[in-house]
Amino acid sequence: MARASQRPKLVLTDEEKKHLDQLRQSQSAAFRDVQRAQVLWRYHAGETVSQTARALKMTRKSVLKWIDKALQMGVQAGMKDTSHKPREAAITDDAKAWVVHLACCKPKELGYAAELWTRSALARHVRGHAVQAGYPALNKAAKATVQRILDAQPLHPHKVRYYLERRDPRFLPKMQEVLLVYQQVALQNEAAQKGATQPLVITISVDEKPGVQAIGNTAPDLPPVAGKYPTVARDHEYIRYGTWSILAGLDLHDGHITARVEERHRSVEFIALLQDLDARYPSACTIRLILDNHSSHISKETRTYLATRPNRFKYVLTPTHGSWLNIVETLFGKMTRTFLRQIRVQSRAELKERILLGIAEINEMPVVHRWKAFDLLEATSEVA
Repeated sequence: MARASQRPKLVLTDEEKKHLDQLRQSQSAAFRDVQRAQVLWRYHAGETVSQTARALKMTRKSVLKWIDKALQMGVQAGMKDTSHKPREAAITDDAKAWVVHLACCKPKELGYAAELWTRSALARHVRGHAVQAGYPALNKAAKATVQRILDAQPLHPHKVRYYLERRDPRFLPKMQEVLLVYQQVALQNEAAQKGATQPLVITISVDEKPGVQAIGNTAPDLPPVAGKYPTVARDHEYIRYGTWSILAGLDLHDGHITARVEERHRSVEFIALLQDLDARYPSACTIRLILDNHSSHISKETRTYLATRPNRFKYVLTPTHGSWLNIVETLFGKMTRTFLRQIRVQSRAELKERILLGIAEINEMPVVHRWKAFDLLEATSEVA
């Protein structure tokens, strides 16, 4: 027969009972705190030390440690680790600096196939080379140890954050030129509202939107049903029919769109767009084009056509990687948000028809796109 325990019962207040009950069932608290709460809750409920040790897979010594501390100091203080004099760190600052140095190198530079470190791979390298590098304290470093060293910096060598190097040495002057054009257009539009005649220089923002996919359903969409199915239901599988490129010129004075939908966006397609613009506007006007340095815009074939129309077109080129300065991008964004959004078709030809229909609908109620961030112009002027 088991000998009765001589330890007193653990007396808990209602508040302590509530705290222990919540903590022992917690999914977010530290494991050690949950485990200690379970020990004290079970002892208070009448379990023996051996029963608690078996249920929690702990040693009797560990169970008795937390019961005795709670009996001596109370639940709150008894569940906390006893403070002790901190030991001198086994991993020195030099050793940590070595780990940080490794993390800042690419694995391929050290003979591995990988481009970026994973925490496991870095920890494995640290363990394999710590003694040779003179840091024996790291010869058993686990992944968590390496992670703590990196978190102190912080360093994330397993991640990539992209940046864009400014490759155009004349970025600011070119940006200033584009912004000045937008300012001139704004003044022309204000004058037009007051009854001024049509300007002699018409400004058109031109660009291409390539790769518009013609995607078809493998099963018909199911429409929403009031009170039952709130959204359109669509089969997750689809068919790819191909792509189209949209070439568009946005009139910055009246919002009209001159556009073509082509299979490709080469010089021949761009020249066709120029011919459409030439036919639309009076011959006495100069057509000023804001566009990027795409090869089709400045190719030999395009320049040959421009030579047949002297003084008709004037280029204003955006700087390299400065496509965000071209206001026609806002038009492409509008297309994406409206008629191109979640579009499904049964053929490439249908997609082309619906793109042209969407552009025609916009032209029925044109909107003048305005550049509003003229503070950039002041900033570039100060830099210059």
